[in-house]
Amino acid sequence: MSAPPGILSNLRAYLDSKAGLRTLVLLHSAVTCLSLIEVATFQLSIDFDPKRLWIAVIVATGFSVVSLLFVVARFSFGYFAGFYFYTMILGFLWINVFSDYNYPRLLAGISAALALPLLLMPMLFIRAPLRPFVTLSNVRFEHLLTIILIVSIATIAVASTYNFRLVSIANIYDYRDSLEFPGAVRYLIGWVSSALLPFAFASYWLLGHRWRAGLVLVLLLLFYPITLTKFAFFTPAWLIALVVLSRLLEARASAIASIFVPMLIGLLVIWVTEASLGSIPGRYFDIVNIRMMATASGALELYNDFFANHPLTWFCQISILKPLMHCPYNEPLAVVMQNTYDFGNVNASLFATEGIASVGPWLAPLTALAAGFVLALGNRASAGLPPRFILMSSGVLPHVLLNVPLSVALLTHGTAILFLLWYVMPRTLFEEKP
Repeated sequence: MSAPPGILSNLRAYLDSKAGLRTLVLLHSAVTCLSLIEVATFQLSIDFDPKRLWIAVIVATGFSVVSLLFVVARFSFGYFAGFYFYTMILGFLWINVFSDYNYPRLLAGISAALALPLLLMPMLFIRAPLRPFVTLSNVRFEHLLTIILIVSIATIAVASTYNFRLVSIANIYDYRDSLEFPGAVRYLIGWVSSALLPFAFASYWLLGHRWRAGLVLVLLLLFYPITLTKFAFFTPAWLIALVVLSRLLEARASAIASIFVPMLIGLLVIWVTEASLGSIPGRYFDIVNIRMMATASGALELYNDFFANHPLTWFCQISILKPLMHCPYNEPLAVVMQNTYDFGNVNASLFATEGIASVGPWLAPLTALAAGFVLALGNRASAGLPPRFILMSSGVLPHVLLNVPLSVALLTHGTAILFLLWYVMPRTLFEEKP
């Protein structure tokens, strides 16, 4: 039995109000911290000492004031991605209190707590539209979507000649380290799966072309046997979830609920069932609460520990700069972390890579500010587009930004391409659509 329309409309109006958003973001902050307490029972790398709990509560409570920025800001791409960054940094500050690693924890915490607001200021509040030098007509835009489908199908066909294995999620690590794709194919896989197909899905869905939107989901799922990543396996389901959320809630509440609701479900499930990670409830908790969020926060801890005792990179890890300057590391930073900590490839966000690894904790807030201005270009490029479309078409990118450097997100995962697509698409496209 469905709820009466009046109740749903009242709930939607409340959650989009300042009071509703304030309640939602503060509840999310509490769930993030409670989730990390449970994560510590499964992962020895994330410690929890009840004697330090009062310190962690004070730190988390003080830092949660930053979340109130999401109450006053309007929705944009920066709002969506920024809330995921807030969750990650809150998680790091919580983990930092309990850390047993030998790095200057107070300095690392202050650096991260300062870096996030500096990142969010441009991401949340720079929204002035770019001057439209080129804008496609509605007809040419539909042709562009067809080209995206053709490029996607061709990419899948070519990539599958290098790898196509139907294996369970539990067994992907037996094969994934042996995967090798040529550089051009690797870039195409990133562009298509992270930017082009989610963009096409959002366009087709909101234009009412549901069978084409369904085709896009099938194409996205085909990247799973090619790349053998959980990211590829769950992307179609994630986009469907965003469709449902954005139908029920306004854009700001949808962005917050997109991470709050999955984490809350994982926490409640693990509390009620007291399951192990091998069980179905435990696997859900592992995928959402551990892999999706706690791992991103924990990666920042590892980078702080490593670069407290090793040379900084000064951005030499960026592929286009590496040949031009001396670099103390011959391998990618994710591999360096794997060899040091034996946790697998530890990819990390801009806070860890362009921040801690490149310039250290003292200057990391400045690189975060610069990154905020870069990501704010997404707000400007998408200005004038429906908030629901922005949310759905960029649905994959917040997860990408939590787990890879900004340079990789822009170039390898197609974030810059998505910004360009937003910039050239017609603003009248959805005017006559429901």
